Amino acid sequence: MMRKALVAASFAALTLAPGFAKAEFPERTIENIFPWSAGVAMSVSQIIAKAMGDELGQSVTVISTPGAAGTKAFKTAMNRPADGYTIIDGYVAPLVLQPVLGKADWTYEDFKPLHAAVSNAFSIGSRKGETRWSNFEEMMAYGKANPGKLRYTSGSRNNLPHMVIAKVLQSYGVVAQNIPYKTDGDGRKDLKSGVLDFSFINVGAYLQDKEAFDILLVLSELPGAKASYDGAPSITDLKIDLGLSGLAPMGWTWWLVHKDTPDDVTDKLRTAMQAAMQREDVRKQIGKVGFVPLDWDHTKYEEVVGPVSGQLSAMGNALAWEEEEMKKLRQR
Repeated sequence: MMRKALVAASFAALTLAPGFAKAEFPERTIENIFPWSAGVAMSVSQIIAKAMGDELGQSVTVISTPGAAGTKAFKTAMNRPADGYTIIDGYVAPLVLQPVLGKADWTYEDFKPLHAAVSNAFSIGSRKGETRWSNFEEMMAYGKANPGKLRYTSGSRNNLPHMVIAKVLQSYGVVAQNIPYKTDGDGRKDLKSGVLDFSFINVGAYLQDKEAFDILLVLSELPGAKASYDGAPSITDLKIDLGLSGLAPMGWTWWLVHKDTPDDVTDKLRTAMQAAMQREDVRKQIGKVGFVPLDWDHTKYEEVVGPVSGQLSAMGNALAWEEEEMKKLRQR
């Protein structure tokens, strides 16, 4: 016992002695817990992680942790120590949408934000050569005159693209049939063959097959989103206000850490990510795949993310409206 006490006392004296250097964060690899499978979105996170690691002098790796609409990744990260070595890749679905739907027991306020990362806007597209309409407003007029006749897909039902499209259709009073598909690719095939009238088209699908689709409406007001679809009309070009603004009608991610992460560690991560997001090479790489780098730092988190929750609730009401209106048409 006496020997242990002497060792402890010696160590305490050493740590207080002049010149003793406490280890600086980070000492080892930092992990970004990514909520989806490998793909374009993950590659974008890897671009940011690489640049952030350069700034910190330690590697930042991206760990794919798919499952439960993104909430598995959040639970995995939240169960780890709040020491800064775990970053949450905070996509809108697990961060805001799942709590709104009552499928997660956290809110966006339960985390410390580092910096906004990227957005990827959705769009509504029809097949090339469609003759019944030449723009989105004309398609809405057709849909208004033919209730329930338009068929479209958002991939799976009740996902974020479905919510956004339902809100747009409700704003025009247009009732259309949402047809679910196991994969977005299967839906796009049926769009090309004429089985569907229009479809949710993401940036990646558009860039891979531009000649197959006419983009009727980009579901974002951000200039960078419009540029991703080669200047196609966006919601800012419409004659009516859809009640969609900011980040609400699109996919996006904001990098976060556990709320108990020490302030000095959080500050280092924030500084590194901000520097990474400002690098021209990083911005160019992100832009090449159609995503838009976001410039908001942690001080804008509440201002930008806060309104998304309310708009998502309104989109949820639009889903219920669409279902009820389709039910009425079937009963006629």
